[in-house]
Amino acid sequence: MRVILGVTGCIAAYKSAVVLRLLQEQGVDIFPVMTRSARHFLGELTLEKLSGHKVVTELFSSQSPDIEHIRLAGSSDLLLVAPATANLVAKFANGIADDFLTTLYVSTTTPVVVAPAMNVEMWRHAATRENLRQLAERGVGIVEPESGYLACGEIGEGRLAEPEKIVGEVLDRLQVSSQLGGARVLVTAGPTVEDIDPIRFLSNRSTGRMGYAIAEEARRRGARVTLVSGPTHLSPPWQCELVQVRSAGEMEHAVLDRFEGTDVTVMAAAIADFTPVRRYDHKMKKRDAPDTLQLQRTTDILSLLGTRKTDSQVLIGFAAETKELEPAGQAKLQRKNLDVIFVNDVSREEGGFASSHNQVLCLDRLGGQSRSDLLPKNEIARFVWDRVSEFQTSRAVSGIEIPLHS
Repeated sequence: MRVILGVTGCIAAYKSAVVLRLLQEQGVDIFPVMTRSARHFLGELTLEKLSGHKVVTELFSSQSPDIEHIRLAGSSDLLLVAPATANLVAKFANGIADDFLTTLYVSTTTPVVVAPAMNVEMWRHAATRENLRQLAERGVGIVEPESGYLACGEIGEGRLAEPEKIVGEVLDRLQVSSQLGGARVLVTAGPTVEDIDPIRFLSNRSTGRMGYAIAEEARRRGARVTLVSGPTHLSPPWQCELVQVRSAGEMEHAVLDRFEGTDVTVMAAAIADFTPVRRYDHKMKKRDAPDTLQLQRTTDILSLLGTRKTDSQVLIGFAAETKELEPAGQAKLQRKNLDVIFVNDVSREEGGFASSHNQVLCLDRLGGQSRSDLLPKNEIARFVWDRVSEFQTSRAVSGIEIPLHS
């Protein structure tokens, strides 16, 4: 996917770099365009280095024999302007094409999204409201600004929407698959934290990136997604219901409360196998601490779901292994009554926990098997849902259809 990112002259221009990075994490190729005014607030080199593409600023350039705005407009999937000033909104609404970005707008036939940012009185002005109304009527996506402290010192509407919200709107507009349209999907992600006392705890190295990417990809494919997450530092996926938990016990309750109403469940969380028998309400002093920490097993949530799932539900597990991936995966697939399992080698430095990349072996209960390349986790998420789709097709061919539209 290719997106043109237009940046205009606004104090919030620096946030365009964050928007660029978040889109790249979703596998989007970004082509930056800046107005002359934008260069007063953000250096071209920043966007150029982040995107890997030259920043276009001028309508007329001797560097290319092509008509650049026509070529760029015809080769992109979406035009995003973030931030969009009141001036830019007025030009778009009235078809004024006096620089590269505005000329690009009247040349493009792809979806357009603008994220306005301006002073509160400019945002409320009748002319701005009318211009935005016209753009919305033409199908332009408007990511409305938020209320807060503004650069001018006032407090009110006009602050650029958070980058995650802007990216969510872009991804919605880019959505081309309805493979999971209407499906109710439950995803677990992240680690669990098993408290010993208010200071100490047991946990693991999971960052939650894989589960969050799977939830985001499911939403992009049209699913209604609930994400049950242990503690992470990640921003919640756009338009997914987020249920935050801490311990394995809390994860168990949150999942069991929602499992019956789901079509597909993906257990990607790294849930603790053991938890302390006793949790101390106060910090244990060294002199009072026991020599041995007593642990007890937590509920095997995935196995429990395997005993409860109906023929119409799809249950997907993840297995973090350090050796013999296929035998371990096959055993877990059968033992826990799963439909599909994804096994990854967490002993490798370039994949697994605390990494932006992963490589997984996919096994399903119909005998299907495939292995991904080492890929960014958002691309692994696409691999996951493509394999689930193939399993659904194979199961339907063998006479047992999985209804994903409830």
